[in-house]
Amino acid sequence: MRWWRHLFSPSVRRAFPPARLQAITDAITAGERRHGGQVMFAVESHLPLMALWHRVSPRQRAEAAFAQLRTWDTEHNNGVLVYLLLADHAIELVADRGLRGRIGQAQWQAICAHMQARLRQGELQDAVLQAINEVSDLLAGHYPPGTGSKDDGLPNTPQLLG
Repeated sequence: MRWWRHLFSPSVRRAFPPARLQAITDAITAGERRHGGQVMFAVESHLPLMALWHRVSPRQRAEAAFAQLRTWDTEHNNGVLVYLLLADHAIELVADRGLRGRIGQAQWQAICAHMQARLRQGELQDAVLQAINEVSDLLAGHYPPGTGSKDDGLPNTPQLLG
């Protein structure tokens, strides 16, 4: 069944037209004005066939994307990747080591649950924007403005994978 979902998954470009991508970029930019962390959003429609063959989980793929996109490459190790895999309807948040012990797993799971609820209602853009805002709220509590790196080291534009 998973193979079929991935073979016939919706197009990322159709799900995320330019206006939607710009709204997400704007939300990340606005959020990063409120904290010293870094937020990235990545989405892919489906996994490559070899990843399916090897039974790569959405979490494993999100962790690989975290590394591939160099989300860890921040001065205070406080990057967060919001990852969405359309074929599996999977949401993963991957936080860098600077956030361990500061933000509990229950807080990350709550953000995923809120995003999942909005996705079930067909509110794709609102789901992503809410998740970005909630991640920014958490980061603001631990890394107020001015405590991060002096430049915006990670891209604020959504990363379209695959």
